[in-house]
Amino acid sequence: MDVAEQQQHIILHVGCGRYNPHKLPEPFRTANWREVRLDLDPDVAPDIIASITDMAAVPSQSVDALWSAQNLEHLFAHEVPVALKEFYRVLKPGGFAIVNVPDLQDISQYIVDDQLEEPAYQSADGPISPIDVLFGHRPPIAKGNHFMAHKTGFTAKSLRKKLEEAGFAEVDVNKTRFNLWAIGYKGPVRQKLSICF
Repeated sequence: MDVAEQQQHIILHVGCGRYNPHKLPEPFRTANWREVRLDLDPDVAPDIIASITDMAAVPSQSVDALWSAQNLEHLFAHEVPVALKEFYRVLKPGGFAIVNVPDLQDISQYIVDDQLEEPAYQSADGPISPIDVLFGHRPPIAKGNHFMAHKTGFTAKSLRKKLEEAGFAEVDVNKTRFNLWAIGYKGPVRQKLSICF
């Protein structure tokens, strides 16, 4: 094993979907990081086929970082703590999890203004309305992809609380339009991340 391989860190990309290197945040698209892809759907050809609520195939304390983009809202509320404890378990001491979920507080003004089905923004998959943020993107669900249904939701306060309850020593939560971005650190924070979302 050469020096470059010894210094390579592992980022576990949970709920990865089909392979696309641009799904990872830019700082992790370097030779210093190796992506390991985990998904429940075998059709997306992940490295590990598993649910985020049962990642037994991933050894404890085996990854340096974990990336979860738009996954937790697809679980029932009682499953979220289970998944977050799994995230915590697989991280090495000093590791961190980056979690992205829809921001229900941000989208709620559209609902208050009676714009439930009006497009709030455009995504790569088409227009997204508040009803899609609440219950999942309707077009793929209508085509039978029930993995896309949303079963719970988050505000900045609730997401922080759930990460802290799972054991993360320090949690930073940031908001961008319609999204929450949280970084949970396992153990003492050696160096805080400065990732712009």
